[in-house]
Order: sequence, then C-alpha cells, then structure tokens
Amino acid sequence: MFKSQVNSSFKWFRKKVLSGKYATLNLILLLIPAAIFISVVTAKAGIIGVAGLLVLIIGLPVLYGIIAYPEFGIAILMIVAFLLNYASEFLPPDLPTGVLLDGITYLLIFGFFVKQKFESNWEWFKNPISYLVLAWLAYNFLEAANPESPSILAWVYTVRTVGFIMLMYFIFLYQVRTIQYIRFLIKLWLALALIAAISGFQQENFGLMAFEKTWYYSDPLRLSFLFINGHLRKVAIFPDPVTFSYNMVVAAILCICLMMMNISRTKKILLGCAIPFFLLVMLYSGTRGAYVLLPAAMMMLAIVKFNKKIIAGVLVAGFLLGVVIIMPTSNPYIKRFQTAFNPTEDASFNVRAENQKKIKPYILSHPIGGGLGSVGIWGRRFAPNSYLAKFPPDSGYVRVAVEMGWIGLILFCTLMFVILYTGINHYYLIKNPELKTYCLAMILVIFVFNVGNYPQQALVQYPSNILFYLATALLNVTIRLDREEQEKAGKMLIN
Repeated sequence: MFKSQVNSSFKWFRKKVLSGKYATLNLILLLIPAAIFISVVTAKAGIIGVAGLLVLIIGLPVLYGIIAYPEFGIAILMIVAFLLNYASEFLPPDLPTGVLLDGITYLLIFGFFVKQKFESNWEWFKNPISYLVLAWLAYNFLEAANPESPSILAWVYTVRTVGFIMLMYFIFLYQVRTIQYIRFLIKLWLALALIAAISGFQQENFGLMAFEKTWYYSDPLRLSFLFINGHLRKVAIFPDPVTFSYNMVVAAILCICLMMMNISRTKKILLGCAIPFFLLVMLYSGTRGAYVLLPAAMMMLAIVKFNKKIIAGVLVAGFLLGVVIIMPTSNPYIKRFQTAFNPTEDASFNVRAENQKKIKPYILSHPIGGGLGSVGIWGRRFAPNSYLAKFPPDSGYVRVAVEMGWIGLILFCTLMFVILYTGINHYYLIKNPELKTYCLAMILVIFVFNVGNYPQQALVQYPSNILFYLATALLNVTIRLDREEQEKAGKMLIN
C-alpha cells in the first residue's frame, strides 16, 4: 500500500512537469531552497558534507528500491557482493565495509516481511530444503550457548556469514517469480564473473595497478600466503585466490549449460569463447583445489544428462585431461595443475591430512564442537591462546566438524545431500526446456561448491555464499514456475 502511494505521487508530479502545468518559474522557485541548502552544507562541512548529501540523494532512493522492489534489491546485493572487496581497496583498511552487505540483507528481509503482510503466502516454503535450512539455522543459534565457545563475540561475527546469510535462500525463493528474472540474474552473474576474469587477466599480464599493489603488500602475512614459488597468486576483484578460482569455474559451468539451450549461434560462440577464458584466468589464482572442479562437474553432467553426445564429450575431455596430467612440462601453471591430481606428492595436501588426523580425537569427543568462530581469524582475535585458534581448518567440512561437532557435520551433510537430491529430482520432472537447463546449471554449481568445500572453505566468502543459496533457491523456483506453466496450459486446453 505504501509502495503504491509513493508510486502514485511520483507519477502525479512527473505528469505535472511533463504536461507543462508547472511553469519554469515555479520549478526554479521550488528548487532554489534545495540549491541554497546544498551550497551551505558544502561550504560548512566540505567533503564530509558532500558525502552526506550523496548518501541522502542516492542512498535513500536505493534503500526504498531495495525494500519496495526486491528484484532490484537482489541485483544490488549480487553487484555489491562481487565488487565490494575490490572497492574497499580504495578505502581506509579499518572501515567496516561488510556492514553494507549486512544492511542490504536486512533490508531485503524487511521488504519480505512487509510483502508478506499483504500477501501472506507461505506455501512456497513448504519443501524439504526449507525445513533443513531452518534446522541448520536453529543449530547455528543454539551454538551461542555452547559451553566450549571461546567468546560470544566470535559467534556473533561468524554467524553472519555461515548462518544468517542462509536466510537469503528464503528471499530468493519468494522474490524470484518469473523466468524473465531468472534470465536476468544469470546474465548479471556472468557479466560480473567476466569483469572479475578481465581483472585477473590484467593483474597477470599487465601487472598490478597502484592500489592493487598497495593492497597486496600492506599485509606481510597475506603476501606470504599469496607469493608461492616465485609467483604472485592473483585474486582479481575477490578477497582471496580461492574465491576467485572457484567463481571462474562456476562461470565456465554456467556457460557450458547455457550452450545446450536453443539459442542463436552468435550467443553459443560468445559462450564458447568465454569458457576457456574463465578457465585460463582460474589458473592465475594458483588454487589447486579448483582444478578438479570442472572434471567433477562434467562427470555429474554426464550422469544427470545421460545421453550419447554428453557422455562422448566427457570421455574425450577426460582423455585430454589425462594427457595434460601425465605429460612432461616446464610450465609452472601446468605443473601446479598436475599436482592437483596427484595429491600425495603435494606437500600442502600432506600437511592438511596430518592436521585433520590430529584434530579427529577432538571432533569425536566434542559432539557439538568448540563453538562458532573458535577457529580461523575470529578464534585468533577473541581467544588467541586457545587450542582451536591455532588450528588451520582449511576444509569447509573440517571447520564445521571442529566448530559444530560431529552432530553439526551430520546435519550439514544431510542438508547438502537433500539439496542435490531435490535438484536432480526436479530436473527430471521439469518440462520446460529452458527451466530444465537452469535447474541443471544450478545442480552443477551446487555440486562444484560442495566438492570445492573439501580442500578449501568454499561457502564462507562473498559472493560465493550468496550465489550458493541463490542456486539452491532456483532449484525450487524452476519447478514451481514449470508447474504454473503446465497448469495454465491445462486450463487453456479445458477451455
């Protein structure tokens, strides 16, 4: 109701202006106070005043747009999730830029409840994935009372990115309502991934920009992590090379799935050219865990799709992959790529395996774990002398097991299994070829993130966490839209 009233007011004012019923003199008199106010604020407060005015002039309409137009808000969330870390390199290091993403999330949730007040439709949430997401969220909140937890602040900082962000699944599930909007989201996803790929290509082949170099060298610990074997790992617009590489693989998988649709030859050529480009810049990250993701996705594609052409293509790709793995080379990228398929010869893999062996007794003796935030950056910050603060979790699954115990790990794995099972089941039920392809693409994206979550923490960084829950929601959205389409077609036949 509020939204319609505001829209009516804007339309009335625009109609008056365009029709000429507001004379030029009247408009000038109307805008003079605003001009005087802006001049005074600029003169008195300088750059801070200008920034404040920009927040009012641009920020308030954006806030309204996010709440009243959730499609706009979701697009803004994706854009900010991709670009915020890159933009933050221009800003003071202590500025809490992550609050912006939290704010957009809260506004989308607020807009959801405002819409529910008038629509009151909860039917779309009645599915196995939603129930398990709620169970996982409840378990995350129960972890606040974990007696082993080093600090409630560690829980607060951690639950934002591993628990609370899961609420976006419900926002996506409810607000994505048309196949046209799914098309838009896929295009936006690929456009943002392309920007990231171009950034990574620039960093590798043309060198770092001045502000990028400052970011790399401002933290000695970060530099030691990114500088391996005389080569600087690239992160593009992302916070770390893992997020960069995984998102490039995901983008390539989206392109592969879209090429199977009934689209123009020009679009297929563009998508076909984008795939090797995404995979090339993925190598610049130096993330071995990403190298196995595409072969894993192709195996899943062959199993789900199960037709002669797909299986033949996967076999050919597998043969070429085998040649690359065993062939002698002096290229550092290919050498690092080969070690991903021979992990026992990889020193870092052996160290991780040893760490997991050492932590296993702790996991078995702590069924609910050591508490959210007990390992990693928040563990070192809030409980620097604790045993878990010094443990490098590396794997996303190991982190869940350590922080939330074997009970949490079982619940988490059950959630992932149900998501994939539901998606595959929906894929075979969907009739619309376009929606079927989108469902298949989301299955592969979710599968890839789960495979990648074993060697690395794949679901804790933006934008990967946002994209994962968007893909999860689309599994249910695609079949809902398909059923609605079939119902309409059935009614038309009856009439």
